[in-house]
Amino acid sequence: MKPFRFVMLPAIGLTLCSVPSPVFPQTAPSVQSQPSKPCQSKPEARQLDFWLGEWVVTTDGQEIAVSSIQNIIDGCVIFENYTEKDGFNGKSFNFYDAHLGKWRQTWVDHTGRICDFVGEVKDGEMRYDGFTYLPDGKKMLRRMTITPLTANKVRQKVVRSLDDGKTWVPAYDFVYVRKS
Repeated sequence: MKPFRFVMLPAIGLTLCSVPSPVFPQTAPSVQSQPSKPCQSKPEARQLDFWLGEWVVTTDGQEIAVSSIQNIIDGCVIFENYTEKDGFNGKSFNFYDAHLGKWRQTWVDHTGRICDFVGEVKDGEMRYDGFTYLPDGKKMLRRMTITPLTANKVRQKVVRSLDDGKTWVPAYDFVYVRKS
């Protein structure tokens, strides 16, 4: 390794330091060895495709929101854009994490609340476990299922616990109805 070398440039009053460059491999991994759209080639990453589309969200038969659910980033993310009639809105990013062998969801809404979930598909439905922090700092546990009912209806149900999972109560029960 060569020693440092200082060079004075008198015309501009600047001293430069010459540092030996580190040794890097001469060849980079081949881009061609990777599938061009790796998420689209993994069957696990397609498990939530039933949820893609434009939806009216209902509870107890009453329309409360609209939701647009899209496949983005070359099939690596299922993105939800959710808006209620009263202005409440949020976004969820759902993706299959091949390193964990699980699905993950991050939800962020306009109030600043963030919910993180990890889950998997079992018995034909997505089952997520997650948590969020309430404004007072308490941690709320959440369990969410996303279940295809028909080609045009999907149920999303959440229960929550404020006592570290000792008891669970309903949070909401939505039915997404595909727009015609």
